[in-house]
Amino acid sequence: MSITRAKDRVNDFVVKIATVNGTGSASANGLLLKSIFRSGVPVVGKNYFPSNIQGLPTWYEIRVTREGHRARSGRVDLMVALNPETYARDLKDVASGGFFVYDSTWPRPALEKRDDVTVLGVPLARLCNENFEGVRTRILMKNICYAGVLAALCSIDLQIMRGLLGEIYAKKPKLVDSNMKAIQLGYDYAHANFDCPLGLRVEKMDSTRDHVMIDGNTAAALGCVYAGATVGAWYPITPSTSLMDAYKGFCEKLRVDPATGRKNYLMIQAEDELASIGMVVGASWNGARAFTATSGPGISLMQEFLGLAYYAEVPAVVFDVQRVGPSTGMPTRTQQCDIHSAAYASHGDTRQVCLYPASPEECFEFAVTAFDLAERLQTPVLVLSDLDIGMNDWMCPQFRWDDGYRPDRGKVLDAEQLAKIDRFWRYYDHDADGIPYRTLPGVAAKGAYFARGSGHNQYGGYTEDSTEYQIVVDRLRKKWMTAAHWVPRAVIEPAEQTTDIAIVSVGSGDAAVREALARLRAYGVHLDYLRVRAFPFGEEVQRFLAGHRLNFVVEQNRDAQLRTLLMMETSVERARLRSILHYNGMPMPASYVTEGILAVIAPDRPAARLVG
Repeated sequence: MSITRAKDRVNDFVVKIATVNGTGSASANGLLLKSIFRSGVPVVGKNYFPSNIQGLPTWYEIRVTREGHRARSGRVDLMVALNPETYARDLKDVASGGFFVYDSTWPRPALEKRDDVTVLGVPLARLCNENFEGVRTRILMKNICYAGVLAALCSIDLQIMRGLLGEIYAKKPKLVDSNMKAIQLGYDYAHANFDCPLGLRVEKMDSTRDHVMIDGNTAAALGCVYAGATVGAWYPITPSTSLMDAYKGFCEKLRVDPATGRKNYLMIQAEDELASIGMVVGASWNGARAFTATSGPGISLMQEFLGLAYYAEVPAVVFDVQRVGPSTGMPTRTQQCDIHSAAYASHGDTRQVCLYPASPEECFEFAVTAFDLAERLQTPVLVLSDLDIGMNDWMCPQFRWDDGYRPDRGKVLDAEQLAKIDRFWRYYDHDADGIPYRTLPGVAAKGAYFARGSGHNQYGGYTEDSTEYQIVVDRLRKKWMTAAHWVPRAVIEPAEQTTDIAIVSVGSGDAAVREALARLRAYGVHLDYLRVRAFPFGEEVQRFLAGHRLNFVVEQNRDAQLRTLLMMETSVERARLRSILHYNGMPMPASYVTEGILAVIAPDRPAARLVG
């Protein structure tokens, strides 16, 4: 078949694969992604899946990007449509000049209605029915077969695919042969019937050296292991469960005594989120590095225990992998909608320390930072990732680690130190930094105290005296101000030219903003950039915002939660902060940021189609 060729897009295109949840397409999608990565070409994978177990539509998007962009593209150049229920929607999503591949075992003449899209029919089901036995095997091989079709259409190296299959099925060599047979069927059919490769093709590069493909939940779990965490308590909730699964897997390899088989870690699946945070607080008070992983609904349930830990000054680490709310919302879609609930978690006057990683490598780094901060500050620390970071496939620089690292336990008095002092006062501020000294249970009788969630004075005794109460909560405020000097600094990147306009972002919005900055420079628009990485905000955040006439605050929620937090926690006037909000549950594309900014600063410029 002769193909109407689009303009060549070498190492710069998007493939989207539409299937049905539960049919085993994840293996084929991962094989394609890793094959491109092994070719030295930067790539990113986004998975859009339903919240049921199987039967509903699911999509996987592979962005091949020689520039190394990590945001969602917002366009589709080649659609592989294997779910007839979504054919119309999938065809509509293809960009003009793109390609639409479908299973032509059952012809669909209606798919030929777009003159600007090339439709390619491949009889995937027939090819697999003729070459494999068993219904389940045929379904699984159909997915692998389309990987072969794409290898032919986009010039993906089959030897790399075979090598990956050999690694995946090292203990089951027969599966390597059957999978490779399915790939070859698709590859041969495409070459026999179409002009291969298309204008969309992969050419080998050397840009993935010293990089890995990893998701944020796996990276965070690895960070917990390296930080010395030994207790994980959680209740399963999408999209955070895979973090605990990964932690368990790492511990089974790294935290089991080879001589005795004794496990040097503890994992507890609690009956609900309230119980899980209670277990974490108890374990942390007892001296363990303990954590839980949850999402927005779990943060709502954990509020009271987070308040207890804040007021009784007990370390705790919580990973909040944000999803769409409110209520159950859309559990398998991404958002940044827990910024407020995490920052002020619990009733009363509380301010919680929050960290905002923007990538899997920062999930790894901030996991370690979170445990050190929690113990130094004797307070909960919440790490706010999101579904896009946590569950999608990112290309990241190989993680770095200092073998000289030692956990920072903060102000913990041992038996010898206790013996040298007259009395131990749990909540007394000896150093004028807001942080008292603590002890661990059972170390010495002199260090015993009651960890009170009720009113207490600076000596650890119960009180309802107004003055004594106020001394304690004022000291907690001082500790909060100390925390602002210890949390990760905001990232500030000046533009190449002097400007009084800036972009501010948080978390996963960084990927779209960085790509948008490059696009804006092409328009002759130069902006300074600030990425907030922690709460409380450091002085650099106040200075940056005040130094710009206009700050575009880019975030993924409806109610401008970051902008509101900046208005409440800095003295920068409201007029200097302008929101760009993306909150439909899909990862934000760079075009959304670019066009949102140009609509304000260059309203007379011809507008491009708003994508995403």
